[in-house]
Order: sequence, then structure tokens, then C-alpha cells
Amino acid sequence: MLTLSEACERNKGPILEVLRTEFAASRSVLEVGSGTGQHAVHFAAHLPHLAWQPSELDELTAPLAERIRLEGASNVRAPIALDVRELPWRVARVDAVFSANTLHIMAWSAVQAFIRGAAGALAAPGVLCVYGPFRFQGQYTSDSNAQFDTWLKARDPVSGIRDFEALEALAHAHGLVFAADHAMPANNRLLVWRRLTGRAA
Repeated sequence: MLTLSEACERNKGPILEVLRTEFAASRSVLEVGSGTGQHAVHFAAHLPHLAWQPSELDELTAPLAERIRLEGASNVRAPIALDVRELPWRVARVDAVFSANTLHIMAWSAVQAFIRGAAGALAAPGVLCVYGPFRFQGQYTSDSNAQFDTWLKARDPVSGIRDFEALEALAHAHGLVFAADHAMPANNRLLVWRRLTGRAA
């Protein structure tokens, strides 16, 4: 039986509405941390102009591949194994990179690698979209996010909700320009950076 994420079912609609605009000019997307594959099959089905490349850690690709096989449209590629910490990423150049609910479960060193890897994978022009909870100027956007951060750090001290300003500094250092902050349901955000010209730092 395929694993079902209730969070994915709740957020896929609102995320899709943002991606319709942000990925309108893109033709190829790398999704980092595809999880159950629910996002991949939903977004690809509704964005047929995109070639959607799911990815996951090697040990998690088998159930992801099963969902893609059973439910994926023709524009969903077979998933690839990708560990963001293994730089440079061995992936084809893409117009867009998407990741949802990943940065707060990584160590900060992995977040740094994620930004560097994503920047290196992007063509110019290209777009990076990251969904999840974030802090702004050191402040949580809700009490529930503060509680969630406490739970995350109790489970794994190197994880936690990331500060937008720290992510922006990383992105800027790798040639990405901040473009948009979309408010999303359940106190989440969808952050957008763009590669306008040149190559990754």
C-alpha cells in the first residue's frame, strides 16, 4: 500500500496555484526530497508543460518509484537518488528546483549544501521555490510554529525552523536573487529565488 501524507494532501492545492505562475516559463523541474511522491504526481498532472524530476535519499526511492509508476503522468521522470550533502549534485541542468518541508529537518550544514547544489543545478534564467515554515527577523510567524520548532529540536538538535535572512544570505552568495514570499496555509511560506544570469558560485 502506498504511503499517504495528509500534509501533502492539504497543501498541494495552494502550492500548485503559486507554481502555475512561478514555473510558467520553466520546462524542467528538479524536486528535492520528493517523499511520498504525492506532490510530484499532482503538480506534473496539472503542469503538463514541465518535465518533473523527483528525487530522494537512496534508501527512500523504492516507495517513491512505486507511486510514480502507478500514478505518475508521462511528464514525471523516474526518481533519482540525491543526497544534498554530496556536492556537486550529479543531476542534469534544470530550469527550476522545488522542495517542500525539507530544510527544517536537515542539519544547517545540509541546508548550506542544498542552496549550493540547487544554485549549481539551475540554468539561467532559473527559479528556486522552497515551501515550509520559516522565521523572519528571528521571530516565528505563529505560536504553533514556535511549538513545532521546540518539538523538532527535541527530536533532533541539529534540525529546526530556518531564518529567512540566513537563507537569503546563502542564496545571494550563490548568485540567486530573492523574488517572492508567498503566504501559505498553516503558517507556511513559499519562498522564491531566481538565477538571472551566470553560473553558481
